[in-house]
Amino acid sequence: MKQYIDELYENNDLGDEKLLYILENIDDNSKEYLVSKAHEIRMRTYGNKVFMRGLIEFTNYCKKNCEYCGIQGRNKNVERYRLTYDQIMECAKVGDRLGYKTYVLQGGEDPYFNDDRIVEIIKGIKSLFPNNAITLSLGERSYDSYKRLFDAGADRYLLRHETASKELYEWLHPGEVFGDRIKCLENLKEIGYQFGAGFMVGLPRQTKADLVKDLRFVKEIEPHMCGIGPFIPHADTKLKDFTAGTLEDTTTILALVRLLLPNVLLPATTALGSIDKVGREKGIKAGGNVVMPNLSPTDVREKYSLYDGKICTGDEAAECRKCIERRINNAGFEVAITRGDNVKWSQDNPDVLQYDSKIVDINGILGF
Repeated sequence: MKQYIDELYENNDLGDEKLLYILENIDDNSKEYLVSKAHEIRMRTYGNKVFMRGLIEFTNYCKKNCEYCGIQGRNKNVERYRLTYDQIMECAKVGDRLGYKTYVLQGGEDPYFNDDRIVEIIKGIKSLFPNNAITLSLGERSYDSYKRLFDAGADRYLLRHETASKELYEWLHPGEVFGDRIKCLENLKEIGYQFGAGFMVGLPRQTKADLVKDLRFVKEIEPHMCGIGPFIPHADTKLKDFTAGTLEDTTTILALVRLLLPNVLLPATTALGSIDKVGREKGIKAGGNVVMPNLSPTDVREKYSLYDGKICTGDEAAECRKCIERRINNAGFEVAITRGDNVKWSQDNPDVLQYDSKIVDINGILGF
């Protein structure tokens, strides 16, 4: 086991059979060693910095019916909402005052938010904060749509592939085609986004061999970001009775991804914190270097319910910001007040501003 981890550490790659061996045989001692090597790699590439993104969940309408998702279109128990343009701009203003230099605009696949409306939002944020980055997470769109949003000023796009197993993907996404999702990722890369893929750990029917496919997929496509979190069931879905993914399995995958992709931006997700009270801290220690506190108005957060037990739905933006920073500091890391671009991308784009500034009067910024 140790020799395989060392080989992965030295080469940033490992054969599929050896990756499978690690997943099938890892124990407490080898897990500790794996995490230590992942930590070494992240310290070498990013130091002890953790990047914060302000998450704006601006619509929970969705035309898709992904089996694991609580806001799937057929769920009649969801109280639907859409934030207005002015509400989104106010979220961005609060976020900038709190030190967020990246916003993540996330929503279901909502036809109301067509290209014209998303372009208006992008340009509105960029007019207020031209040096702040915008990450979009809006699902599958056409090449032309992605290109138009990029040309309007969007910097990044996160589209988790969810699983690299075609059979599992199409079981989880009824009526969807696995190849369409992969094509979208290829389009995002070609257009020039800092793009993100990602997958869930502990899905129903998922095998260790499926997880190796995921690891191989992200190694080959080389995303700038990789969103990984545990599967957590939602009571209003067909998967409600399945067991959630575990913290231990998810942090093992995080550490392996850090070793495979040393430059990747790797979130310690809210879902990790939802299955374990120190889940995000453990995710950071396993190689994660991004957290995404919520900037959405508190009266809509519970409505953006992808899975059961989501944390921080009642916290005001400033409270959430202070709590996250305290947790990061207690874990031995430091918040970076920057855009937090992928380090390799930053080297290729040296003219993009990367600044580090103090947050002003954080205690005075409460609510919207």
